[in-house]
Amino acid sequence: MEKIYLLFIAFIAFSYLPAQDIYFPPLTGNEWQTTDPASLNWCSEPINDLYQFLESKNTRAFLLLKDGKIVLEKYFNGHGPDSLWYWASAGKSVTAMLVGIAQQEGLLSIGEPSANYLGAGWTQAPAEKEEQITIWHQLTMTTGLDDGVPNVDCTDPECLLYLQDAGDRWAYHNAPYTKLDGVIENASGQNFNAFYYSRLANKTGMGGLWVRLGYNNVLFSKARSLARYGLLVQNGGFWENDPVLSDASFLSDMINTSQDLNKAYGYLWWLNGKESYKLPGLQINFPGFLCPDAPADMYAAMGKNGQFINIVPSLGLVLVRVGESPDGTLVPNLFNNEIWQFVNKLECNPSSGQDIRSDQVNVFPNPASDFLNIDLPEGIGHFSVRIFNAAGQLIIDQKNMHRVALTDIGRGIYFYEIEIEGKIISGNFVK
Repeated sequence: MEKIYLLFIAFIAFSYLPAQDIYFPPLTGNEWQTTDPASLNWCSEPINDLYQFLESKNTRAFLLLKDGKIVLEKYFNGHGPDSLWYWASAGKSVTAMLVGIAQQEGLLSIGEPSANYLGAGWTQAPAEKEEQITIWHQLTMTTGLDDGVPNVDCTDPECLLYLQDAGDRWAYHNAPYTKLDGVIENASGQNFNAFYYSRLANKTGMGGLWVRLGYNNVLFSKARSLARYGLLVQNGGFWENDPVLSDASFLSDMINTSQDLNKAYGYLWWLNGKESYKLPGLQINFPGFLCPDAPADMYAAMGKNGQFINIVPSLGLVLVRVGESPDGTLVPNLFNNEIWQFVNKLECNPSSGQDIRSDQVNVFPNPASDFLNIDLPEGIGHFSVRIFNAAGQLIIDQKNMHRVALTDIGRGIYFYEIEIEGKIISGNFVK
């Protein structure tokens, strides 16, 4: 448990140094070390249940890494380790990293107007409104361009219409995102695929190819390439000790809330554990977590038809799923959550909450500052942590999180409840 805490502390503090305890496969070949599920106390029956569920939902490939090593890897419906598949909008996360690399090299600054690289008139917005749109707005889906046009993929200027000022509205709009390819190409003087290979693919062994499909530029690769990318981001932008994106500030901003309009969105990454979230095509803030059964610190690359990379820093997990449509939604967060419901059941014979004594639960530090750690006996896989203020109002409600962020609450006395299989252990702490 201490090891997990230290990794998570490093993550939160944005001290993105190359990790020494994460395994990285060789850049070439098929060698990839594995971890026996039994060593994690995972049982074969729930693993088979997970596989049956995935197969019933048109899955082609599924991988689950623990500290870089493969614990689960399964292919379905004629797919195999060397089969290529599309990332769909999960590829947006790769574009975000490429923008960060371009900024790291001094080729661009995300605070600059996009027109500096796309030319004046890249939209139909009035000139003064177009000038307000920056690369940052493209990364955060806040360009203010109208996503209600007949073809949201169309990148022609006549399809990019002004609706609101940049930064005033969040909308999941493919076309302004796709124009980031042109920003990178014009900033670097390189073809997009060439930039991808020289800065990212060759340094991680990802491989793959970006292919133009209509207006969209779609990444195709093997399933393990998604796992390699997840491993890179889990390790703070370093492939083992080699920097790929060493700009810790950009990477931190990429996988944390980027604006207040949709707290569950970073730089083209989806974020769990936030108080609310928006979904494509809707201007509604849904309360609660994007994936309530997933760990709160999970962040995800999610694409149409269920292309997923889920990263959970606190547990050292990277989860990958590719395949055909389970439900037809652009961002199938509900399907992603269903996968986590099965993952949460992988553990064999978890310790019963009824057997836990209060003296076996360590909640520290007290007084606390930015974080509260929950140390439980071995074998406890599923639990809830609820925190109440002095007035008895519930202010934090998290599942399966051994580390609770307190950065959004003020100083004072707070009360906690830890529920394990119906048994509640309570106490208080001071911030």
